[in-house]
Amino acid sequence: MSRSTRIALGAFLGDLVIVLAFATIGRASHAEGLLGDGGVGLMTTAWPFIAALGIAWLVTLAWRRPTAPLRTGVPVWIVTVAVTMLFRALSGQGTALSFVIVTAVSLGAFLVGWRLVAFAVSRRRRVSA
Repeated sequence: MSRSTRIALGAFLGDLVIVLAFATIGRASHAEGLLGDGGVGLMTTAWPFIAALGIAWLVTLAWRRPTAPLRTGVPVWIVTVAVTMLFRALSGQGTALSFVIVTAVSLGAFLVGWRLVAFAVSRRRRVSA
């Protein structure tokens, strides 16, 4: 596996962990069990986020520059939030304004934030080399 493939895979998996963590925290904050009724609670909550993230990676071509905060992070964040809300609306899940705001702010901070940190670290390494 090439270095660029490993970086892209790692970035995608990192984004996936972020959306799964957000869904898990959301369920916990509403006193819903992790697995819920029938053992599929987390997946019921998380699938719109996971599917939207996959679509975001495809439409933004995120694998080309997976750690770029502006070129990749911002578009991945915006598409993920928008498509998640579409899927939640179509599947009868909540899309209250407060939920949309919390989702947008939280995912923005994390999906763009880790890329900003990675950019700063790589820039610092280049300057000191």
